Amino acid sequence: MEKKVIAKEADNKEKYFYGRGGRKTATARVRIYLQGKGEIMINDLKFEEYFPTKDLQDTVLKPLVLTAHDKSVNVFVKVVGSGKIAQSEAVRHGIARALEKVNPELRPLLKAEGLMTRDPRVKERKKPGLRRARRAPQWAKR
Repeated sequence: MEKKVIAKEADNKEKYFYGRGGRKTATARVRIYLQGKGEIMINDLKFEEYFPTKDLQDTVLKPLVLTAHDKSVNVFVKVVGSGKIAQSEAVRHGIARALEKVNPELRPLLKAEGLMTRDPRVKERKKPGLRRARRAPQWAKR
């Protein structure tokens, strides 16, 4: 309970850089504080608790490691929608956008790795007469 209070107090006092990330239906609102120790909080949980697998953690950390900000900034994230994989990619996108606001010279580096572009792929809508978007009912000759 104290961690939430401390985080909210820190939010009010310090200047932060904001980035909004998206993937499928997941949306991440990211705040980066420059005077930090590498702490990452996602939905008021520690980073390792929210994303327990190494793959998801590496996805989120990629822009911070790439720009050597992984130990020097604190990151606070609110993420909603979709599943864990899409949420991790939305957080990664939001962190990359916020880092660009911290230092616009990082943009070419982040863009070369494909971190600045929102992945536009979303689920295709169901069509009438079909079971899913493209799956037709089984055809019987007799």
